[in-house]
Amino acid sequence: MPELPEVETIVRGLARTVTGRRIAEVRVETPRSVVNDLPGDFTELLRDEAIAEVRRRAKFIVMPLASGRTLTVHLRMTGRLIVERAPAEDPYARVRLRFRDGGWLRFSDMRKFGRMRLTANGQWAAGLGDEPLELSFTPRRLANLLAGRRGPIKSLLLDQRVVAGVGNIYACEALFQAGIHPARRAGSLSRVRVERLHSALIRVLEEAIAKGGTSVEHYVDAEGLEGGFQNNLAVYGREGLSCLRCHAPVKRVTIGQRGTFYCPRCQR
Repeated sequence: MPELPEVETIVRGLARTVTGRRIAEVRVETPRSVVNDLPGDFTELLRDEAIAEVRRRAKFIVMPLASGRTLTVHLRMTGRLIVERAPAEDPYARVRLRFRDGGWLRFSDMRKFGRMRLTANGQWAAGLGDEPLELSFTPRRLANLLAGRRGPIKSLLLDQRVVAGVGNIYACEALFQAGIHPARRAGSLSRVRVERLHSALIRVLEEAIAKGGTSVEHYVDAEGLEGGFQNNLAVYGREGLSCLRCHAPVKRVTIGQRGTFYCPRCQR
């Protein structure tokens, strides 16, 4: 699933290429892939709309429209948003938007879990937690979020109600960088370890954005290009391989029904 760095990379690409453009045609290839919170037909409501802005909230791509409505996209497991000059052959295309000045935006999704949603309020974002790259997300704020929590720190990082946008890849990588065992009780972390985790999380996310995200399965950016951070992964997907720091074999366990990679020697 695309996580914060991948969605941020897509958003930056879309912001450069679709901001200000007006939609001339809407083709819904798979009706279950769209959600309409408004009275009326999804295609009719979107036709002649202009995309005023493109931004990110958690793992959502958010496109405020000139009318005041908002178009959001959640890519889920295999979703893609591709800007193209002409509609490419794609058996997994779910929605296509044609712009008045030429070109298309294609929402493709092999597994059909992703959703394109038209709404006029912020209900879609209800319950989302703190953005880890905002200035308000300080070490003290992270400590407050973790205080009293009895669950594993890895599970808390994945909880979108706590920290929005972090997924399995970057939780594993940040915990490795911070030297924290993923099963450690979240509320037991000392102030020093919380500060270390805060720094590691921000560093890993920013480095991944700089590399265009991580392409380990289906992810590509808005131009159809793969990211490069998969070449920098220290533990994720490296079960049985030597730790890059201490050379102990990287282990994989299941925490909260998610595969979790860590170094048993470096992470305590």
